[in-house]
Amino acid sequence: MSSVPAPTGLLIGGEWLRPADSLQVLNPANLEVLAEIGDASVEDGLAAVQAAHDAFASWSVTPARLRAEVLRRAFEIMSAEVETCARLIALENGKAWRDALGEATYAAEFFRWFSEEACRIEGDFRYSPSRDKTIITDHRPMGVAFMITPWNFPAAMATRKLAPALAAGCTAVLKPAGETPLTALWVAEVLQRAGAPAGVVNVITTSKTNAVSSAILADPRVATLSFTGSTYVGKLLLRQTAERVLPSSMELGGNAPFLVLEGADVEAAVAGAMIAKMRNGGAACTAANRFYVHASLAGEFATRLEAAFAALKVGPGIDQGSDLGAMVSVKERDKILDLLNQAAAEGAEIRSSSDAPGEGAFIAPYVVRDVAHGSTLTRNEVFGPVAPIVVFEDEAEAIRMANDTEYGLISYVFASDAGAGIKVARQMESGMVAVNRGLASDPAAPFGGMKESGLGREGGFAGIHEFLETQYFAVDL
Repeated sequence: MSSVPAPTGLLIGGEWLRPADSLQVLNPANLEVLAEIGDASVEDGLAAVQAAHDAFASWSVTPARLRAEVLRRAFEIMSAEVETCARLIALENGKAWRDALGEATYAAEFFRWFSEEACRIEGDFRYSPSRDKTIITDHRPMGVAFMITPWNFPAAMATRKLAPALAAGCTAVLKPAGETPLTALWVAEVLQRAGAPAGVVNVITTSKTNAVSSAILADPRVATLSFTGSTYVGKLLLRQTAERVLPSSMELGGNAPFLVLEGADVEAAVAGAMIAKMRNGGAACTAANRFYVHASLAGEFATRLEAAFAALKVGPGIDQGSDLGAMVSVKERDKILDLLNQAAAEGAEIRSSSDAPGEGAFIAPYVVRDVAHGSTLTRNEVFGPVAPIVVFEDEAEAIRMANDTEYGLISYVFASDAGAGIKVARQMESGMVAVNRGLASDPAAPFGGMKESGLGREGGFAGIHEFLETQYFAVDL
């Protein structure tokens, strides 16, 4: 078992506790055990809720400036120790070092952004139209926030939820994914070192996810749920939250189209595709999942993309020379291979010019030609390094195919110029659109989707409001 620079217990009420049961965390690059962590029971989960509830009384009335200073110190600690965070991400998630370092840097930025937003929560003061009263609008922290984060961005998903919640004056119970808990535990320790009082941040890791989560969501002391994960699980959670009419923020699945329009710069489009597709090895809800390329450019685009994939070195993420690390588990790798087998059976041409190590959860990157819209690879979120290419002749048809999905998180549009790109972007049924670039995420921008890709927004000016209640006072002045 490797030594890892992260706590391995449950964080409840400011104390690191070790329950009787434990879980193993594996390194997907070699399938060896990285660490053994605590396996929380239902009782542990409810103890975390109690600790967060008790801490809320004082944290909610702590001056915004003081809350901001805690978050700013957390940003400074993470920035100083960014390689420690990246090492944890690369070890437990498997992603390449460059991606891990990028995530760690991105994750720290949420602490900086929301340290600045903590003091900028705006209210409203105005006469009613009839002038019979004064309308005063204020915002107050909701209370205890239950947070569930996925395995693909173990640092960024934790900070994107914790930072606005703490800035708003809420307290938190965080349940990270079982595959990648160490990074979240380390982030919680960073917040402790930054001065977050006991009970403000609590972290539970568990193999009894359904039982523990259900008990927490049923607890009347819990005020809101923030979830990032699959649409399937999100719908199950929404059924539970409906019982209590519990406010919920949902960042769910994606099936992002990547449009290369007639007249686009192919070289620039391929460079953008390498970012949009290969960030985190394709295991991202924002990853380009379907490539719709104009017939006049399709051959050149596919050939250039295959060459770019062939140049990637596949190997352990902790090795700084690797371009593509392991998938998070053998199970996830096998899901991708199964989708490729289905695509081959449908007549698609599967092409790979890279070799993947035989040990661990590695997979080579694939470009897939002769893909029909509506086939397996265009209906499913692949969550891996697979680029299916659909050829189109008519721009209106490309837009129709791009929008022909129940998901609407992000779209990518490459056009001859920004004006042409924005014209098409406005027709995309997605919460975010990247125009002539392969990356859109930014802590200062509202992250979220339309349709079955989620509810609410994270980041930007909107992110803090997911943890605030609006209260209106009618006053005679």
